[in-house]
Amino acid sequence: MKKSQFLIFLLLAGSSFGQVAPKREFRGVWVATVNNIDWPSRPGLSSEQLKKETQQLLDLHARNGMNAIILQVRPAADAFYPSTLEPWSRYLSGTQGKAPQPAFDPLQFWIEECHKRNMELHAWINPFRISQNAEETLSGTHVVHKNPEWMVRYGGKLYFDPGWPPVREFISRVVVDIVSRYDVDAIHFDDYFYPYPTKEDFPDEASWRRFKRGLPASRKADWRRSNIDELIHSLSEKIKKTKAWVKFGISPFGVWRNQDKDRLGSDTRAGVTNYDHLYADVLKWLRKGWIDYCLPQIYWQIGHPLADFSKLIRWWAANAFGRSLYIGHALYRLDGNATVPAWKDPDQLTQQVELTRRLLKVQGSAFFSSSHFDRDLLGFDTDLRKKLYRFPALIPAMPWIDHRAPHPPKNFRQKGNTLFWEAGKSKKETDKAVRFIVYRNPVGKKFDPENPEQILAITRELRFPLPADSSRFPQRYEIRISALDRLHNESKPTRPIIVKL
Repeated sequence: MKKSQFLIFLLLAGSSFGQVAPKREFRGVWVATVNNIDWPSRPGLSSEQLKKETQQLLDLHARNGMNAIILQVRPAADAFYPSTLEPWSRYLSGTQGKAPQPAFDPLQFWIEECHKRNMELHAWINPFRISQNAEETLSGTHVVHKNPEWMVRYGGKLYFDPGWPPVREFISRVVVDIVSRYDVDAIHFDDYFYPYPTKEDFPDEASWRRFKRGLPASRKADWRRSNIDELIHSLSEKIKKTKAWVKFGISPFGVWRNQDKDRLGSDTRAGVTNYDHLYADVLKWLRKGWIDYCLPQIYWQIGHPLADFSKLIRWWAANAFGRSLYIGHALYRLDGNATVPAWKDPDQLTQQVELTRRLLKVQGSAFFSSSHFDRDLLGFDTDLRKKLYRFPALIPAMPWIDHRAPHPPKNFRQKGNTLFWEAGKSKKETDKAVRFIVYRNPVGKKFDPENPEQILAITRELRFPLPADSSRFPQRYEIRISALDRLHNESKPTRPIIVKL
C-alpha cells in the first residue's frame, strides 16, 4: 500500500459516515456573481425575479444544512448594492451603472433572507479587478476616469495597480462603506491579489518607480508583497474599528509555497503559489492576527500527485496560528463524466469532509460554487442531508474578537403549544442575544449540549411553536433554551420544561 493511501486509511479507519457531526462547524457556499456564474442566472432580470432566485437558492442551501453564504458583492470594482463610490454591477442589468428595476437593494435583501434561515452573510469582494474584458465600457462615474494612472491592462483584463497607495485607500473606503451600512457578518477576500501571471510581467513600472522606497530591482517581489500586506493590515484595523464583531476572512489559493522554495512550505509541486506569484503572504497575516479566518481553496483530489488534498489540509492545520481554519472544496469538479477518475467517485467530497473533521484545527468547509448544487452531484446532496449535515451546526466562535457569552434567556414558559422567553439585556452590542437554541432530550436521557442531535431548532424569535404530536403515545421531553450572540458565544441553558411530543 502506498504511503498516501495508508495515511488515508488510518484517517478514515473506524469512522462512520453516519457519525454525529460536530456541534460547531462552518458550512459555507460561495455564490459567484462575476459572469453570472451562480446568481443572477442572467443579466436583466426584474427585481422580483432576482428576489425569487435568491430565495430558491437559499432554500436549497438551508435544506443541505449550510450555515453561511459567501456572496460576491463586488466582483469587478462594481456593486450589488447602491453605492456612491462605485457603479451598479453590469451582472445585474447588463449595463454597468444601471440599477435593478424596480429599485431595491440586493445586498440588503440577501442579508435579511440569510438571517431568516440562520445563515451568516459574508460579503465577498475582489479587491483589484476592474473588468473581465479590457474592451468593456466602464460606467461614466467609474473612479478610474478621474484616476487613470490607477488602472493597468493585463492579460486582456483591467486591474487596479496595488502599488498605488491611493488605490489601497480607495478599496479600504469601499469595505468600510459596506461594513458601516450593512449588517454583514464578515468581509471576505478571495485569492485574487496581484493577478495570476501570464507570460508577461505585471505592468506596474509607474508605481514601482514612484513608491519603491529605494529598493533595488531584486526586491520588487518583496515590494509587491508589502503592498498587499499594507492593505490587509489596514483593513483588519478599520473593519474592527467600524464594527468590532465583523469578521475578516481570506480564501487563498490552496498552496502558500512549495517546500522546494521554502522549508516552511507544503509538500507540493504547484505551478503557482500565493507567496511567489500572487504576492500574498497569507501565513504572515495569520501569524500577526490580521485576519480572523483562512479558507484555502484546496481544489485537488485526495492523492493528487502534485497537490494531495490530505497533505494540504494537514499543512494548513499546522499553520493556522490560532485563527479559524476552514477548507474550500471543488464541488464543481464532481462529475460522472470527469476525466480524472477520482472526481467520478461519489464519495470523493464526502471523504474530504470526513478527513477535515479528523483535524482539530480545521473547523469546517465551504463549497465552490452554488450553481453546481442544482445538478446531479453523484449523491453528494443526499450525503449532506442524511449524513454529513443531518443536524444543525453553530459557526465556530472567535474568542480573540469576543469570548463573553450573552445572558441566558429569562422567563422561559409554555403557553398552550408554544414556548416563550425573553432575551437578557445588554448594552454592549457583542453581548446581545441574536439567536436562540431550542434543545430537546427525552426524559431519562442525559442532556448533552454538545450533541447536535439534541438541537431541535435555532431561531431568532422569542417564541417557538412545538411540533404537533406525531404518535398515539407521545414521548416526554425536556426542553431548554440558550442564547447566542453575534459571534456564536453561547449562554448557559435555561432550566428544562417537560413537554409531550
